[in-house]
Amino acid sequence: MPTLSDDGTPDVPDHKTPGQTRRTLLRYGLAAGAASVIGGLGGRVLAANLLSAPAPVGGAVDAAFPLCLTAADGSAPTGPLRPLKLAWTSAGICTAAAPVAKETGIFAKHGLDVEFVNFGASTEMLLEALATGKAEAGLGMALRWLKPLEQGFDVKITAGVHGGCMRLLGVPSAGVTDIASLKGKTIAIADQAGPAKNFFSIYLAERGIDPFKEVEWRQYPGEALTLAVDKGEAQAIAHWDPLTWLFLKDGKDKYVEIASNLSEKYATRSCCIIGVSGSLIRNERPVAAALTRAVLEGGHEVYRDPKRAAEIFAAYGGKGSTDDIANMLRSHTHNHSPVGGALKEEIAAYAEELKVVQVFKPGTNAQRFAEKVYADVLS
Repeated sequence: MPTLSDDGTPDVPDHKTPGQTRRTLLRYGLAAGAASVIGGLGGRVLAANLLSAPAPVGGAVDAAFPLCLTAADGSAPTGPLRPLKLAWTSAGICTAAAPVAKETGIFAKHGLDVEFVNFGASTEMLLEALATGKAEAGLGMALRWLKPLEQGFDVKITAGVHGGCMRLLGVPSAGVTDIASLKGKTIAIADQAGPAKNFFSIYLAERGIDPFKEVEWRQYPGEALTLAVDKGEAQAIAHWDPLTWLFLKDGKDKYVEIASNLSEKYATRSCCIIGVSGSLIRNERPVAAALTRAVLEGGHEVYRDPKRAAEIFAAYGGKGSTDDIANMLRSHTHNHSPVGGALKEEIAAYAEELKVVQVFKPGTNAQRFAEKVYADVLS
């Protein structure tokens, strides 16, 4: 369980080892929420077109993040840069690979002139942007996307980007120091249909605590989660970075991290994905491939040089100092970017777990679902 170092930053373990309308559809999907990505590193981990990238710090590439080149059907875009609108948000650190890819010239190298469509903290706006053609692709938490995809939303997942960024914080003064002590307690969350609630509901259920009957989930605005604790209305917080990382850093005598979505068997699972509109894949597959490669290369740069990535992300409005952001990025697994069979395994396991929290239909075939929503644009 992470502790805090003398300088106040969380000590992070090494995770490398271990008949509806569109609007109705989107609302239904978001109301259902989602759960945790599941799967291991068994399978391809991709960082495409990195031959010209500078050597990682220390002069070697981490063995857990092998480089490989892949090719889409057809040639990569040539000539003038192809304009492309990418939905993202600076409210979540999950999307750091996008501004890094833009500011370091990675998008341009792959023939793309990317314009960001910032959807703030609302995933409904992200999905709406894709549904209405205001954006052609998006970055976000898979835990938000899978229910709309089950309902037929015309977007395909082309890659996982990284793992980590959701944390469950306990309040020792209120008697919460581990999972078992959550029984009978209240957990403050920002969204009753959000990924944090669903992931940690599954996590509790796997450890013998009924997430529907033996804990209470109470909703507050994200920035007010700590106020709920201060008022004695909650004894734990389930949310995502940057807020949870900052809560833990600034309240090192107040909170303890009792779990994250990198805990135990989840240590090698991705939580953020690239979603590409079905029409772009059908009509301009090489463009979808170029975008996927570029974002994954941007993610590799985040892993290789988190300090530089933090400086770039901060300039886009990322919350926290550059040192804070760099440490957050180091605590995530930006060296875990599954594609192919590995990602399909994660998606399928996701689907099975979503049944546990009554988000997916009991009869959904998880393997068939994974095959349907994943698009291999890189081979």
